[in-house]
Amino acid sequence: MLIKRGDQMLTERQELILETIINDFTQTHEPVGSKTVMLQLPIKVSSATIRNEMVVLEDFGFLEKTHSSSGRVPSASGYRYYLDYLVDPIEISDSVYHQIINQLDQPFHQVNEIIEEATKILSDLTNYTAFAAGPENIDIYITGFRIVPLSANRVMAILVTDDGNVQNQIYTLPHHTSGDEVEKAVALINKQLIGKTLTDVNSGCLNQIAKELVSRGSATIFLDLLQDVIKDAASEQMYVNGQINLLNNSGINDLNKLRSLYQLIDQKQLMSDFIGFDTNQIINHNSHTNVRVHLGSEMPSKLLEDCSLLTVDYSVGKHGTGTIALLGPSNMPYSQMIGLLEYFRNELANKLLEYYGDFK
Repeated sequence: MLIKRGDQMLTERQELILETIINDFTQTHEPVGSKTVMLQLPIKVSSATIRNEMVVLEDFGFLEKTHSSSGRVPSASGYRYYLDYLVDPIEISDSVYHQIINQLDQPFHQVNEIIEEATKILSDLTNYTAFAAGPENIDIYITGFRIVPLSANRVMAILVTDDGNVQNQIYTLPHHTSGDEVEKAVALINKQLIGKTLTDVNSGCLNQIAKELVSRGSATIFLDLLQDVIKDAASEQMYVNGQINLLNNSGINDLNKLRSLYQLIDQKQLMSDFIGFDTNQIINHNSHTNVRVHLGSEMPSKLLEDCSLLTVDYSVGKHGTGTIALLGPSNMPYSQMIGLLEYFRNELANKLLEYYGDFK
C-alpha cells in the first residue's frame, strides 16, 4: 500500500526497510546489507525483494551506496524523511530517570544555576555538546541596585531581581569619585528602578535617571554602569557544556576546522541566535514529538555539515519559555535522544516552577 508523505510516496515495506537501515546504521556505523535488513524486519521478505526495494529507495535519494560495500547508508534526505514521519521516541530508562532527578534535586540559589546544571546533565548523559537558554525575562521585577567597593577605584555593580537572580559587573570609577557621591547615585537609581520590570527600563526611563544624576552633580559613568548591568540581566543567557565531545562527534579531522568549530561554539550570542534559527524552516510532521531536528545540510554553517542539532522549547508559565539543545553526530540514535529531550524539558520546567514558587 502506498503512503503519501508530503510530495513523496513510499510503501509500508519501503518505510520499514528505510527505518531498519537507519536504526542499524546508528548502532554499527557500517553500511547495511539486504541480509541484515531481512533478519531485522518485522515482516517476512526475501533478501532479493529487499535488494530491489533498496534500489528504489536509492533512486528516491533516501539511501546511498558506498564504494567499499554492497550495503547502503542513509542519505540526508533519508534521515529527513525518517525524522519527519517514522521516528518514534523511546522512553528513558530507570537509571537515566534517577540520574536526572538526583542531579536536579539540590538547592539552587539562582535560575542560572539550574540552567547551567541542565547542560551538564544532558552532556553527561549523551556525550554530546549541550546548550540551554533560560526563560525570557518578561515580568521579572528589580528589587535592588548596589555598588560595592572592591579597591581604591574599582567597584562591583549589583542588580537583584525578584526571582533571586543577581547580576554583577566590575568597573573602574574616576579617581575623584567620592563614597558620598556613590551613595547618592545608588539611592537615586533605586528610587527610579525598584518595582519596575527589566523591560520597563527603556530609553525614557534611563534618560530620566541621567537628568537627575546630572542635576545632582553625579558622574555620568553611573548611567553607563547601570545600562551595562541592566543589559546583561535582560539578555538571554546561553550555557554550553561538553565542548570537548566535539572531538569525537563532529567528524572533523582538520585541526583548523576543529578550531573554527570551537570558536563558533564559544560565541554565546551567536549560538543563541543559531539555536533559534529559522525554526519554521524545518516543519515537524511527526506528531509524536516537539523536538526539532536540524541536519547538517540544513544548518547555516558548513562546519556543522556532519552534525545534527536537536532543539526543544520548555515553558515556565508566566515566567516565559527557554530552549535546550544537543549537538551531536548526524548518525546519532534519534529515538533515544528525542525521548530524552522530551522528558528532560518537562523536568527542567518543573524544577524552575518549583524555584519560582519559593519567591512568591
